[in-house]
Amino acid sequence: MMKVLDHLEEWIITFLMGAATLLIFVAVLHRYGAGFSIPYVQDWLLSLHFSWAQELCIYMFVWMAKFGAAYGVRTGIHVGVDVLVNRLDTEWRKKAILLALFAGAFFTGTIGTLGLRFVWENGMHYAVFTLLGIATGDLPQGPTTPDLEWPTWVVYSAVPLGSYLMCFRFLQVIVGFIRTGEVPRHEHAQVEGIEEEDPDFERAVLQGGAK
Repeated sequence: MMKVLDHLEEWIITFLMGAATLLIFVAVLHRYGAGFSIPYVQDWLLSLHFSWAQELCIYMFVWMAKFGAAYGVRTGIHVGVDVLVNRLDTEWRKKAILLALFAGAFFTGTIGTLGLRFVWENGMHYAVFTLLGIATGDLPQGPTTPDLEWPTWVVYSAVPLGSYLMCFRFLQVIVGFIRTGEVPRHEHAQVEGIEEEDPDFERAVLQGGAK
């Protein structure tokens, strides 16, 4: 189950990053291509409307950032200052790390709860009640986005979803730290999917180059 969640998280981030990049590329090509006076082609390009592209890309990067933050907690790639913590003795170092992790879980859990309340009152309650066939009464339908005209609560759902996932990742790291005494660390020189070279092989290559 955890592997499925990990792969889903990575797939969402990859898809959003790739789709946003491709959309920006197409929108830029359209903008510059429509400026050339090419018969028929210019008219066809002008008939295409990409005014929504910028708005969609912004939403994609917001979602990517929220899920990317959770991925950062899981893999230990977030920037941190641990000079003072590393100077503490083992027992105090463990307490300091646990305090930081619990604070992260509490903060992200709070943001997720506040975000969920905001999303609910921003139109999600109207959509849920309508879906379940419950009378909406005086509940507002909620605003929509300027260009795409999507319900804003759908876009803002990135806040509670990403924050709760990040909170879960903090709790996951806490359990792992209690069990093993280690927290995830990302080696900047290490690239995932590429195995480290054999030290003997590297030494032989260096000696051969020196000759």
